Amino acid sequence: MSRERRWRGASLWYLLFLGYLFLQPAFDPDAGALHWAVAAGSAVLFLAFTVRNGLRPPLPGHWSPALIAALGVLVVTVNSGGTVFFVYAAAAAGTLLTRRAATAWLGGLTALVGFAALVSTAPPPYLLLSIAPPLVTLWIVGLACMDEADQQREAAGLRVENARVEHLATLTERERISRDLHDVLGQTLTGIVVRAQLAQRLGGDEGVAEMAVVETMARDALAEVRTTVSGWRRLSVDDELAVARDALAAGGVELVITRDDGLVLTPSAETALALALREAVTNVVRHAHARRCTVALRFTDGQVELEVADDGVGGGGREGNGLTGMRERIAALGGSVQRLARDGTAVVVALPAAVAT
Repeated sequence: MSRERRWRGASLWYLLFLGYLFLQPAFDPDAGALHWAVAAGSAVLFLAFTVRNGLRPPLPGHWSPALIAALGVLVVTVNSGGTVFFVYAAAAAGTLLTRRAATAWLGGLTALVGFAALVSTAPPPYLLLSIAPPLVTLWIVGLACMDEADQQREAAGLRVENARVEHLATLTERERISRDLHDVLGQTLTGIVVRAQLAQRLGGDEGVAEMAVVETMARDALAEVRTTVSGWRRLSVDDELAVARDALAAGGVELVITRDDGLVLTPSAETALALALREAVTNVVRHAHARRCTVALRFTDGQVELEVADDGVGGGGREGNGLTGMRERIAALGGSVQRLARDGTAVVVALPAAVAT
């Protein structure tokens, strides 16, 4: 709820205090028709102002408290109950203005109450009644409205921040799904293409067998898409190595694997390394034109390293979405990714041992 709407709602509660205007006309023996006319007229003006604020946004800046205070100044010269408008002005200032500006207004309204004591023609009993309670009340009401306004501003800021965090979380999740779909499907679909091409060349029974493998790979890809979208997915490096061997073999690439015995990975690290392995092998099949690919998983210098190297044509070109997604995923675990040009291309993925084991 905006500060303006809170001011409109708060005004309805404070309307009860308009009865303060009729104390002097009702109980002062010297009061006459003018006092009644001023009390009734000022009450009607304030009610009209309140209705206006209920139908439209309040006047900007200091206008609302200023107009209410001005009405009070005009009334107190005839009716001492006009000091009630200084309380209304304090409520408007506390609700609509910043704390610093509202505090300054409270000080100014206090001075106006003193001014009312000097110019009022009310006899002493009514003068005291019209000065002391509003003097205390305007500070109580003003400070209470300031506190409520601060709380509402904080709540509004928190809602904005929560919305921002939710938006960023949504974007992050979309990026994760995008990366994962790319990584999950990239190698599988590449294998399907390679085997389909092989089946076309072979023909006969061998072609039928290859197409059966294509069907199996397509079913696996569908299952992986479903698992990825659901968000519940843990990949195994050993499983990815088996898939990589088949994909490379279909492309005529020999796979050599070296792995440290007894190296046990955490689920998050193993999933990240398995996806990195999948992306690196996919790039070998697609782009390297290699004859040999080496995959090494080792513990060295306080970190776990996965290296995928080939003897192909080299990979000095611009990185694609796959490598970019790999870098982002590994960086989220505190690791790094290097692409090195040797006699071919080597991709080295490193994770801190504290995260990976």
